[in-house]
Formats: sequence, structure tokens, C-alpha cells
Amino acid sequence: MSEFKLSRKAALVVSAVALFAIPLAAHAGQAASTPTIERQKAVAQALPFSDRQDFEFADRGFLGTRADPLIKRADGQVAWNLAAYDFLKGEPPATVNPSLWRQAQLLSRHGLFQVSDRVWQVRGFDVSNITFIKGDSGWVVVDPLTTAETARAAFDLVTEKLGALPIRAVIYTHSHSDHFGGVRGIIDEKDVKAGKVAIIAPEGFMKEVVSENVLAGNAMSRRAQYQFGIMLPPGVEGQISSGIGQGVAKGTITLIPPTQIIDHTGQELVLDGVKVRFQYTPNTEAPAEMNFYLPDLRILDMAENVNPSMHNVLTPRGALVRDSKAWADYLTESIRLFADGSDLMITSHGWPRFGQETVKTVLAEHRDTYKYLHDQSVRLLNHGLTGDEIAAQIALPPSLARNWYNRGYYGSMSFNSRAVYQRYMGWYDANPAHLAPAAPAEIGKRYVAAMGGADKVMALAAEAAKAGDYAWSASLLNHVVMGDESQKAARAQLADTYEQLGYQTENAIWRNMYLTATDELRGGVRKIPTSMASLDMLQGLESQMIFDVLAIRLNAEKVGDARLKLAFIFPERNERFLVEVRNRVLVAQPLAAGETVDATLTVARPVFLDSLFRGTPLLPKILTGEVKLQGDRAAMGRLSGWFDAFPSDFPIVTRLK
Repeated sequence: MSEFKLSRKAALVVSAVALFAIPLAAHAGQAASTPTIERQKAVAQALPFSDRQDFEFADRGFLGTRADPLIKRADGQVAWNLAAYDFLKGEPPATVNPSLWRQAQLLSRHGLFQVSDRVWQVRGFDVSNITFIKGDSGWVVVDPLTTAETARAAFDLVTEKLGALPIRAVIYTHSHSDHFGGVRGIIDEKDVKAGKVAIIAPEGFMKEVVSENVLAGNAMSRRAQYQFGIMLPPGVEGQISSGIGQGVAKGTITLIPPTQIIDHTGQELVLDGVKVRFQYTPNTEAPAEMNFYLPDLRILDMAENVNPSMHNVLTPRGALVRDSKAWADYLTESIRLFADGSDLMITSHGWPRFGQETVKTVLAEHRDTYKYLHDQSVRLLNHGLTGDEIAAQIALPPSLARNWYNRGYYGSMSFNSRAVYQRYMGWYDANPAHLAPAAPAEIGKRYVAAMGGADKVMALAAEAAKAGDYAWSASLLNHVVMGDESQKAARAQLADTYEQLGYQTENAIWRNMYLTATDELRGGVRKIPTSMASLDMLQGLESQMIFDVLAIRLNAEKVGDARLKLAFIFPERNERFLVEVRNRVLVAQPLAAGETVDATLTVARPVFLDSLFRGTPLLPKILTGEVKLQGDRAAMGRLSGWFDAFPSDFPIVTRLK
């Protein structure tokens, strides 16, 4: 056995797109086509662009911003560039949907804003907001952004403008990393352990933080590159927004576990003299989420259950389907509990809503949006429609669609209705023709052959594109590209088609996905550095979950008919596990006394995690005695040889080789 090195690439990725610097693609954008220009004009004429209330709300209370637009990491790389979206100050070009341009303009505003006499927000320093509530002796901070670098920069700006005060409490509204990842940038864990700083989170927070993206993390991270346009440069032909924030910071994600848990609605805490009343809302926008109300200030914080856009019921990067009915029902509860007593509302993304009537209207009409989505999708599926059929016809009624905050800048009725269908019915549409479909490459070959060959299909696609039917053009060309990887002309034609679809869409993440597909077709898959899972995240894993990660990386063909029984002992945790490989599966369970095994590895769990997720070899530690290996030393070598290393750059719109 040369060394017991379990992996070079982590299977655990929690918002890993924020953990490394991405070299921006040299995106050679084409001009907007005549059909695209005409579509943009139609959008400009159809929507109430004269309504400027959102701009007034977004600008209200502005106190200034950071002098240096570059927020840097310790290694000198840029974590966030406040000037990256300055191009949005102009009029919308033909390469951007005018409605999306408006949304991006609003989200690009950055700096410190006074919300009320005791509440301030720093917005535009990350994809999310960080909120500062002034207590009796210091700050209560809500949602400390995605990375330590951006959170620290936000706190520095607050200190510069408002004076130095200590942080007394931190509230994590929910279990997504853009709402806790910057915590070590603003507080020291020593102060938490000493009781000087309280950290409040909803029940289930830690479980969801470390488990949501564990097993499928590699694939989710790759798809997130598409969703957030990570490899696209900001610009009129590239990435302009994520719909609920401009983009995701490329810094250091951290985590300090909560000290106090909210597990029921009506629970109250007094944090540095600030009375906080919570509404527990699990299985809404996040599996663990909560809203809260400040009764003495008459301010409502709706976390991410209310947004400046329709949200995703199923995020395109991949995750479990959210419960749109529960989401709507909790919003109904929010209205009943808080609407009459709220003079303003803040959220984790976007800008505040001022005035009691405005708050009531936004809550009710946002609720109605998710209720309509759920109820009408379920009604149609009960009529026998499939997910795709529902998506093709469902639309918000004009009374809801006229509200900018209900429009599909992040989520969409098309995607969300299929998510509702999936939650109830699964992926299968009951048509036996779809029980065992062929792989995309094989389908592509057969369709192209049946239609008379690649040249014929490409000609049909060109006709469709000329007529402005880019969706059909893309469907045709996708078969050619999937069926024959040597078809460079088809790839170029499909890239042009996706580009026009990206220019036209109102949805920010659809734009990112279309344009990232364009870039992949033109330049191939961009090589990016392998992301490193946050140590804070790794330490939150349950030990059983570690072996679940190993199990999904076991290559059955490499194992063959081999069998193996190994013991793993984490002495500092008094944990002992039996790992057995049999029938080409890996099963882990507590080690029973007297169990016979081929080998035993005794190792501190942090050392094991470092080896598993960061590729640090164990052999030197075995040789020094820091790690003990007893029994058949070759057994560990056989085990490590059976694991796959997942590629972080697999193709999406071209053939998977």
C-alpha cells in the first residue's frame, strides 16, 4: 500500500461556486437578431416601466458605499467587484430583455442604507443582504452574506458610517450559505463560546446546511456554474444578474453553529434589548427557515419567503422540490400574524417595502402567486396533463403578473409548474413510450437520420431561427449535436440560437444558462480549479454521512466480486464503524464488539475528513504513528482503489463521452 488517499475531489460541495476565483470566458457575443429586437420592443411596450416605486424604495436611506470597489481575499484575488455592473446605468441594449435590465439596475445598487431609526442594511455586496439592528449596546446582525470577505467589508462600512459597536447576536434566517457563510468575517467563535455573541437559527439548520448538497454536490456545483453564470463576464452580452442579486461572491464560506434554536411560531427572544418574535416556516424556500417580527419597531423580516422575484420551487442547479403549498400557507399565516402591525418589510434579497398597505399588498399577492402556481398545476395534472403540457400553458393572471415582484427573474411559472408536477407525480408521465428512453446521443442519431440527415435538420433550424422560433431551432440542433460530436457547424449554429434565447429571456438565470451553453458550444468546457469544501461545513457532517459519501463513489465494476470488511475508529468521538463491501455496495454501520475485520484504521476524524475531501495522504501519518493501521494493510489500498474521482467539468450541452 503506497498511501491511503481517498480522494482528490470532494463529493461535498456547499455553494462551492463561491470558493474559488473563476477565469472569465472570452465571450464573443453576436448582435441581437431582428426577431430579438422586435421582442424586446414588445416587452418595453407591455410592462409599466413608468412605475418607479421600486427605485424609490431601493434608493431610500442611502448613506454611501465603499471607496475601493474591489473586495479582496487573503490571496489577493477579488472576491467581489462593486464596479462590475456599472454598465447598467445606461438604457437597455437589444441584447438584454428590458424587464430584466430594470431588475438588474435595482439589484446593482450597493452601499449602506438606513431602513429605520434602528435598522440598516448593506446591499449589493453579495447576492444577498446583511442587516444591522441597533440594540442597547451593539448590533444584532441578520444573514451575514456568503463569504467572510464580503461580510467583513460590509461591517467595515457600517463602522465607518455609524461608529464602532460590538456584535451581540447573529440571526441566520435559513440554511442556505448566502445567509450564514460570512459569519467568521464579522465575529470570533471565541466570543460565541464565551457567551458574548448569540447565534440564532431555525430548527434543523445544521442538518440542512451540511446535508442538502452532500451526495449530489459535484453535479450540483457544475450545474450552478450554469445557473449563476459563473464563467460569464458581466456585461451586455454576458451575465447581468441572478434575478435576486447580482451574483455570488468568490470568497471564503464559513460557519459557526447556532447557540439558540427557534422551533415554533410565536417564540420570542430579547437580543441586546431588541424584542424578536419568530415565525417558524420549515419546507418553504429552504428546509429550515424562519421569518421574524420586531414588535417594538413594527418591522417584519420575511427572510427569503418574499423576494423581488418569483422564486424557484425547484432550483435548476438541482435540489429537492420545495413545497409550494406550504410556502403559500405560511405566507397566509404571516399576513394574519404580522401584516396589520408592520410599517415596513425587509427581506434577505432586494430592497425594503415601506408602508403598511404596501406590506399587506406584497404579502398577499406574493402568497397568491405561489397558491395559484400550486393549485392550478395540481388541477391540470388531475385533468391528465403532463408536466411539460402544464408548463406550456400555465401563466399568472394579469392581476398578479403586473407586479414586478411576481415576475420570473429567478423562478418561473414554466419551471415551477413542472416542479409541482414532479413533487406529486415524479418524472414519469405515464406514457409507456417514456418508460425506457434511449440515451440522448442515440436519440439524436435516429432523429437526424429520420429527418433526412444533418444538413436537412440544420436547414430547418435555420428557417426556424429566421422566423424567430429559436426554441424549435434549438430542439432540432440539439439532436444534431448530441448525435454527432464532430458537427462543428451545428454546434456553432446552436450556440447562436442559445445566444438569442439568452438575450430575449426575462429570467436572469435562464439567461445565464443559455449564454453559458453558448460559451461551451463555442469554446468547449471551461477548465476551472477544483473547489475545496469549507472546513466548517465538513466538521458539521454526521459520521454516518461520511460513509454515505464513500458509498456513492464506489465504482461497482472495479469492485467486481471482491468482499471487504474494515473498521474505522474515531477515538476522540468514541465512534466505531464497520464498513463492509459486498455485492458491489458499501454499507456502514456501528461496529459490534468482537466483529472480525480485514483491517482497522484508527484516526482522528478531522484528519480523516482532510484526507477524504482534500486529498491529504494518510501514509505519512501512519508512518509516524499519528494514524494507526492494523491488520491487512493492503485492504485499505484495495478500498481506496475502488473509488471514483468525479469530474468537475463534465459537458452539459455537448456529448458526455
